[in-house]
Amino acid sequence: MKAGHAAIIGAGIAGLTAALSLARHGISSEIFEQADHLAEVGAGLQISPNAARCLDKIGALERLVPQWREPERVALASGRSLRQIAYVPVGDSRSRWHAPYGVLHRSTLQAALKNTVLNEPRCKLKLGARIDRADMESVSAIADKTPDVIICADGVWSHSRRQISDAPTAHFSGNIAWRFVLSSEDAPGILDRDTVTAFMGRKAHLVAYPLRDVGGFNLVAIAAGASAGEAWHTEVDSSWKSALNQHFSDWNPALKSLFSRATPTFWPLYEVGDGNWHNERDTIVIGDAVHAMMPFSAQGAAMAIEDAFELSAFLKEREVTEAFHAFVAHRKPRLEKLKKRTNFNRFAYHASGPTRLARDLVLAFRSPASLAADFDWLYGYQPYGVDKI
Repeated sequence: MKAGHAAIIGAGIAGLTAALSLARHGISSEIFEQADHLAEVGAGLQISPNAARCLDKIGALERLVPQWREPERVALASGRSLRQIAYVPVGDSRSRWHAPYGVLHRSTLQAALKNTVLNEPRCKLKLGARIDRADMESVSAIADKTPDVIICADGVWSHSRRQISDAPTAHFSGNIAWRFVLSSEDAPGILDRDTVTAFMGRKAHLVAYPLRDVGGFNLVAIAAGASAGEAWHTEVDSSWKSALNQHFSDWNPALKSLFSRATPTFWPLYEVGDGNWHNERDTIVIGDAVHAMMPFSAQGAAMAIEDAFELSAFLKEREVTEAFHAFVAHRKPRLEKLKKRTNFNRFAYHASGPTRLARDLVLAFRSPASLAADFDWLYGYQPYGVDKI
C-alpha cells in the first residue's frame, strides 16, 4: 500500500520539510511536536545550493531570500595571523550550481518552514503533542487520521527511534562548540560581511559569517572537550568560558577579543552511528536522528532537508516498505561520502606543526575555481524527485 497520510514526529527542519514535501506529492500529514511553541533557539546556518534547491521546490525559499545573506566566498584563514589561505567562490552559486548559497539564523529557517506549513491545507501542525512510543497503535490513538507511515524526525536525542530494532545511537564526538551572535556594533573590521570565514588553529577553529536577519555575525568556536550529557545547548558557566579562552590562547588577539563581546552558549557535539533506519513496516527515521554528523562541512541542516525531500518522492511512487528500502539505499552512499569529507575537514582544520604547513602549501597552489569544482558533487546535487514537483 502506498502512503496517503503520514504522522511526523518532530517539528524541526527535517519534520517540517517532510510535511511540505509530502504535500507537494499529494500526501497529507500531521506533525507532532512536544514543545508548546517553536522557540527561537539555535544559531546560524549555512544553506548550500543542494538544500536551497529543495526549499525552492516546496515553496519555502521565497520566504528566506529577503532575510538571508548570500556571501561572495567561503574562506579559510589562519587563526594566528588572520592571513587568508584559500577561498571557494560562492557568489556565483546561482549560475554554477543553479541555486543560491545563503546564511541565516536557524530560527528564520524554522519560521519560514512553519509559516509555509500553516498555509498548506494538507499539513496539520500539533504543538504540545508528546509521543512517548512511536508505534502505529500509539500514534494512531492521538492522530486525527490513522497514518500509513510514521516519519521520526526528532533529532539527535530521538526517542522515537527506539521503536526501530538495532537503530543507530548517539555518541559524543570529543568536540564541543561555543556559539555566539555578535551585534553589528560589536563586530570588528576583521569580520567580512561578504565572507564565511573558517579561522583555523591547533586543535580548534572558529567560523564567522554575517546574519542579515538578526543583524551582526554568527560565531562558532569548536575544540576538543568533555560532554555535558544529553543537552542540545546550555548556558556557559565560568569553567566553560575558561576552557574557551584556554583552547584559543595562542590565537590572534583580535579574534580572542570576540569572546568577551557576547554571551556564548555551549554545545557538546554528538554524532549518530550506523544502524537500521526503519522497521520494515511503517516507521522510518530521518535527519539528525539517524545520521547526525560533525559540522565541519556545514551540511547538517542540508542533509535533513535532502532526506525529507527525497523520502517524500519515494513514498509517492512506491509502497511504503519498498519506498523505505529504496530511500535508504539511495541516501547512504551520499552520506558516507560526506562523512568522509567531514572527517577530513576536521583533520585539516585542526592541523598543527608540519601537517599544518603542508596543508597551507597545498591550498596555496589551488585556484578558487578548482576548489569550487571540488564541491560540484555536493552543491550541484539533483535530489531524487526534484523534476516531479
